[in-house]
Amino acid sequence: MSKLNIVILAAGQGTRMKSQYPKVLHSLGGKPLLGHVIDTARSLNPAKIIVVYGHGGEQVPAALGSDDIIWIEQAEQLGTGHAVEQAMPEIDDSSNLLILYGDVPLLRDTTMAELVRIGENGFGLLTVHLDDPAGYGRIVRDQHGAVTRIVEEKDASEQERTISEINSGIMCTSARQMRAWLSQLENDNAQKEYYLTDTIAMAVNDGITVNSTHPETEQEVAGINSRSQLAELERYYQRQYAEQLMAAGVTLADPARLDIRGEVESGQDVTLDVNVVLIGKIKLGNNVSIGPGCVINNSVIEDNVVIKPMSVIEEATIESGAIVGPFARLRPGAKLAADVHIGNFVEIKNSQIGKASKVNHLSYVGDTTMGADVNVGAGTITANYDGANKHRTEIEDNASVGSNSVLVAPVKVSKNATLGAGTILRKDAPEGELTLIATKQKTISGWKRPKKKAEE
Repeated sequence: MSKLNIVILAAGQGTRMKSQYPKVLHSLGGKPLLGHVIDTARSLNPAKIIVVYGHGGEQVPAALGSDDIIWIEQAEQLGTGHAVEQAMPEIDDSSNLLILYGDVPLLRDTTMAELVRIGENGFGLLTVHLDDPAGYGRIVRDQHGAVTRIVEEKDASEQERTISEINSGIMCTSARQMRAWLSQLENDNAQKEYYLTDTIAMAVNDGITVNSTHPETEQEVAGINSRSQLAELERYYQRQYAEQLMAAGVTLADPARLDIRGEVESGQDVTLDVNVVLIGKIKLGNNVSIGPGCVINNSVIEDNVVIKPMSVIEEATIESGAIVGPFARLRPGAKLAADVHIGNFVEIKNSQIGKASKVNHLSYVGDTTMGADVNVGAGTITANYDGANKHRTEIEDNASVGSNSVLVAPVKVSKNATLGAGTILRKDAPEGELTLIATKQKTISGWKRPKKKAEE
């Protein structure tokens, strides 16, 4: 088997997107369109991946650049044939050449592998039958069913436009042959462009059989040219991912109201309610329950965790049996040990919360190391920022922090210590003792509550 070179065409402007960004950088499932294509291309273990970019300039390689990608600029967009020609100096003539498109994000690796196989000793072409082929080049076959050429819609006759089999543009053939055909391309067509599709007729003229294969679904070869098409393919993508999760043992309250914008690893008997958004790399253990409206980003959630409605979790780790929410926020660096309770309107940032500790109401815990079995009362704040630098707070095992307390870091609440309600702690609280602000309560006799002035 010849080594494989892959060229991805990603130079198009995408004028119908009405965007300041290159079309291939628009997202599907939380990843740029081109990112999907590159990742699938990598699965074939090619010798080279070459991306031809144009519109948007350096935005494209800046967004997706990596050591295994060769970037080639097509400074002037003169058609798909011209685009491939820009990449040819990087292509080894002894290789097979697979040509992909940066705005066709859902092509499967198995489909690519089959195309490479049939193109090994000839010309492999990926085609598909569409109920509505408008806008696509048509596959023209002879009376024996052999492919003879591709005709672009703008150049097609009325009869040719009735053909339902369309060209995906995705092909595989010998690099040496492709180099020769590209040198013969002409732009005598309605668009005045050098069409890559003209190489099909050249292959036939050279006596090379054009073999075709088809994707499992038409969505595999669906290109994105408008925001409407992007939205349509997004829904398809989300439904397919939902089906994968359900097959793995996840219960979805409504598969149509789930958004996956990354990669999800899930255990069994997980329950996801409506309007859950999962971003980045997510790991869910067994028996995890996530309530409606939650957003979870790059986090690990272990077995038997309950995330109550409308909670936001970002770059956090939650160990088994913990309960979070509703309306809780875990910011980067939050790590909850087993059986921790984090309640409504509580924010945790860059803090470790020890086993079975509870922060149940209206509190902010930042830059804190908290031991086990700690109870934090409502309205507590760890004042971790002095206006210039961040400082840490330490709360040891079995401490109790009264409601409406402020812990001015750096400060420590020792083991078994208690803070009275309303304490402003500026010095360490000693082990086993009660620390509070002992101000005498006053009652002012005869005080009259102010009354509203009468309206004039």
